[in-house]
Order: sequence, then structure tokens, then C-alpha cells
Amino acid sequence: MARVLHNLALFIIGLAWKIRVWGYWSLIYGYCALCTIVALLKLWWNVILRPTATFQWGIRETPPACLNDTSLGTHCYVRIKESGLRFHYVAAGERGKPLMLFLHGFPEFWYSWRYQMREFKSEFRVVAIDMRGYGESDLPVSTESYRFEFLVTDVKDIVEYLGYNRCCLVGHDWGGTIAWLFAVHYPEMVTKLIVLNCPHPSVFTDYALRHPSQLLKSSHFFFFQLPFFPELMLSINDFKALKGLFTSRSTGIGRKGRWLTAEDLEAYLYALSQPGALTGALNYYRNVFSSLPLHQNYVRSPVLLLWGERDAFLEQEMAEACRLYIRNHFRLNIISGASHWLQQDQPDIVNTLIWTFLKEGEGRKSYRN
Repeated sequence: MARVLHNLALFIIGLAWKIRVWGYWSLIYGYCALCTIVALLKLWWNVILRPTATFQWGIRETPPACLNDTSLGTHCYVRIKESGLRFHYVAAGERGKPLMLFLHGFPEFWYSWRYQMREFKSEFRVVAIDMRGYGESDLPVSTESYRFEFLVTDVKDIVEYLGYNRCCLVGHDWGGTIAWLFAVHYPEMVTKLIVLNCPHPSVFTDYALRHPSQLLKSSHFFFFQLPFFPELMLSINDFKALKGLFTSRSTGIGRKGRWLTAEDLEAYLYALSQPGALTGALNYYRNVFSSLPLHQNYVRSPVLLLWGERDAFLEQEMAEACRLYIRNHFRLNIISGASHWLQQDQPDIVNTLIWTFLKEGEGRKSYRN
């Protein structure tokens, strides 16, 4: 009788798990379908309003001058032996000084850290990379090449190639996700972790499944699962949607922020208009659902989390919840009026808060190899 009850209990547990998995993927595919319908309606409306301009966009052939600004650093390349990929990065500051490594988000590239590179190169070897699939770094074709484990390994390989065994790691948006994961898996390589507008991945998963309002704000996660169509929607009207991410009233930098100049915006369009560039960037999203939930969660490095109050994509309540997964000092700063593009929106405030965090505890000397 005991064996029968035991088997019955195992059957019920297994069935409950299958129902949960089925419900999880049903939600994802159902929401993908809904987002597709909305996007098709937008495309149809664009064709009606601008029949000739809708399907016109151009590859930017020449990089704007700001991308070759020598005050930002030197352009370098590294080919990682294990993955075979070539990465582009921009570096400044003296070699041998502690390493501060910057990881950008979507749809950005190394240039999004220009204000921080100028600020911290006096005390650090600052390095801003183009992550795989972005900018001048290699763009693997396979969607599987953008799984979390590969993205995290890229960071480890680059840190070691640069001649370091640890770094102060700074990440925003998708770069923040990879920074969280790197700190989880390689705690000995992270002296301090600084994340901008990106919750711990486990916080995001738990919160989004419980709050429909966050699911709505994350609708792009679902839409980007589709092949080809998201690339089209981001390209039409000469990349109008991409421009709007940074400049529109709802998602862009606020009135009190430091707006992107026309040249800054062209720098982004130069990087993202290249053949295959949008697909590489979108492939990060196309692996996210199969990579969650995480099996390891806890961060053992000191953490600074900076959060723009006006983030159009992420609800502020997730910021405080990150404390649950940190086994060290945690500092959270909410920046009033700031958007999702925090390090560009409010660079002076961001830089000041980072300096304050770096001086806490052991001080700057703790960063040296």
C-alpha cells in the first residue's frame, strides 16, 4: 500500500510539473501570437500612411566622427581561441591599473559608456566591449550561440586575455543580466558589481509571472522570439523604431536628461544598420526563455544597483527585491526622473554614485591584481 501511495505521489508531482511547463510555454507562445498581431496592425497602418517610405532604410557606410574620438580610448580586437570569435573593444587608462569592464545593453554597443570611460580612466584600465553579435565584434549565425553560458564565458575569456584575474564589472540592461550571471558563476573574478536598470534574472522571472503590468512592459521579449519580422519592424521608416527608443517621450531620455546628439544617434544607426546587426542583437532574446529559471542565484560580491525612476520597460519594485539574492553589501540608488538609458541620461549623477560605491569598504586599492 505504501508503495502504491508513493508511486501515486510521484505521478501527481510529475503531472503538476508537466502542467506547469505546459502553462509556461503556452503563455509565451500565446503572448508571441498577440504581439505579432499588434505588430502586423502597426505595419499595415504604416503602409497606409507612408506607402513609399515604409520599406526604405539605408546602411550607414561611414562611421560618424564621435566613434573615433581619441579621448574615449583606443580601438582594439581580440580573437578568443576557445570560441573562435573576434571581439572589438575600446580601452583607456594605464595598463596595470585595476580593470573596470563595461557591458552594454540592447540596442547599444560600446559607445553607450562614453561618459563613464572618460570619468574612470584616471584610476582604472577601462574597457568597453562590443558583446558578441554587436558592433564590430563577430556575429554568430546560430541562435544557440547566444545562450547564457556562452555570453558569460565571453566575459571570462576577455578578462583573462586582458591579463587580469578579476575586475570591477559594470553592466546595463542585457549587459546587466550577463554581469549578474558572471558574478554568480565567477565570484572570485568580481571585486565589485555595478548594475544599471537591470534586475537579478531570478527577480525578473518571479516578478513578471506575478505582475501582468510587467509582462506588458516586457512584450518585446515575446515579439522578438519571431524570426525575421522583428528585424523588419525595427528597420522600416529608416529605423524609426530604434530612434524612438532613445528619443520618444514614452521610452527615451527625459527632459532633464542629457539628450543624444544627432551624431550620437547616427553612431547607433551606423552600428545597427550593418548587415546582420539586428539579428545578432535580437538573438539574445531568442534564448532567454530556455535559459530560465536559474539553478544558481546568489551573488557574493558587493553590489551597486542604479535605477532610473522613469524606466519604461522595468518596474521599480524589482530593484529592491534583488536584495534577496545578494550575500554581501548591497546599495540601491533610485535616480529621480531618469530613464532606462541611465548612464547616458544622467552621467554626472551615475558617475558620482559609482565613485562613492568604489570608495566604500576596502577602498580603491582592493581592485589591484
